[in-house]
Amino acid sequence: MKSLQVNFEIIEGNRCPFYKVGDRLILSDKSLSCPGNKATCLILVREMTQLLFRFLAAKPDDLIAAKPIFNCSGCTGLIKFVPISTSDTLAIEAGAKPVVLESREQELLEKIRLFPLIQVIPDDELKEFIRRCQQNIVHEGALLIHKGEANAYLYFIISGQVLVIDGPVVITTLGSGEICGEMSYLGGEVAGASVRALCDTEVLAVSSEDFHFLLHKLPAVQMFMASLLAKRLTRVNRARAEDFASCMQGRLQDMAPAELFQVFHMNSKTGVLSFDLPHGPGKISFREGCIINAHYRAQENEEAIFAILGEHEGTYRFTIGLSPQEMKAAEVGDFMKLLMEGIKRVDDALEEKDESLAGNH
Repeated sequence: MKSLQVNFEIIEGNRCPFYKVGDRLILSDKSLSCPGNKATCLILVREMTQLLFRFLAAKPDDLIAAKPIFNCSGCTGLIKFVPISTSDTLAIEAGAKPVVLESREQELLEKIRLFPLIQVIPDDELKEFIRRCQQNIVHEGALLIHKGEANAYLYFIISGQVLVIDGPVVITTLGSGEICGEMSYLGGEVAGASVRALCDTEVLAVSSEDFHFLLHKLPAVQMFMASLLAKRLTRVNRARAEDFASCMQGRLQDMAPAELFQVFHMNSKTGVLSFDLPHGPGKISFREGCIINAHYRAQENEEAIFAILGEHEGTYRFTIGLSPQEMKAAEVGDFMKLLMEGIKRVDDALEEKDESLAGNH
């Protein structure tokens, strides 16, 4: 199986709150590793995800030879970094014999041959691929993918239909020839949405090891998946934006405060986000995505924001609209700076708690 790993070094920094010149970053097909003992910047993760698609769609060594300079900006600072080395390996058995399919496997191949992704796979590779897949039936109402849980498979829908949902938000329906599970599967993270069968649905399950072998061996598959991910992300953002357009409510167990704040900021929302939390009610007002006031536990503005970021249980509700006075109010501070500082405080508090527990033992 092929694995991709690109090492980067920061060559220029300007007021970056996390990293400095000389720090190194490691981007692989599985994860992003930041310098030891330093926080992971959410903006950098977004930039690196887009960069990963570029490296998967091309020859990494060719990109490195061109000596490109990449940058990350969007908060209070800026860093520039360059790739310094790559590890790009692929294990292929030599002298492999032609693959002959059994009648059951041949029947399956005929069912999926016209699927968009299947059409970009050469016949010899496709036959070996088919032999490694598993056919399953997902009964009506059953969950194929659970939000918040790890997903080790990519699924082709052979027949039937599934619904992709994120809490109260319906993202889309998928049918024959389409795939699901790709976002958590390729990102190596827990699923961000659930997938439920609308009727008895036949699927083809592909393990991470088998599909990664195919993904890294065939550039056409890489390009297909990169294009699919871009379209899916647009669809997810549109569905969430439509839900935000009226009134949204949910649980913090399904969407953490930091993620909520970023969605409001990125979609330039104006309104009041109210919380029912273990320590009492809280409220944050947004104007075009910027925070103009916050209240929680007798705290206001910055300290209230930081306190809410540390909560993991409770419910929230967003209502559109602000009073004329609030529409003229000053912003509490730079949004990304507030968010990063709040996340840092939450992480520091967790570390102190862990050290305290360790000391007691």
